[in-house]
Amino acid sequence: MYLHIGNGKSVRKKDIIGIFDLDTATVSKITRGFIGKMQKDGRLEYYDTDLPRAFVLIGGRRGSRLRLSRISPQGLKQRADGGAIEE
Repeated sequence: MYLHIGNGKSVRKKDIIGIFDLDTATVSKITRGFIGKMQKDGRLEYYDTDLPRAFVLIGGRRGSRLRLSRISPQGLKQRADGGAIEE
């Protein structure tokens, strides 16, 4: 099963470690540092020009990475709970 995270991009649901609200999660200095390190290491992906609202932490064969999404974390959760596409 896949989760569409916006702008034509999807991720395998089994690879999702967590979905986080960008506004509330980045209050923490530790989270900001983590996001900065992922960006520096080239493991942060964003395919849109709109302001991101959530980030999805993904693990898998290629290692962990972050994908930013303009869809709210609540919207992504709702999609994950019922609006996914079959593999």
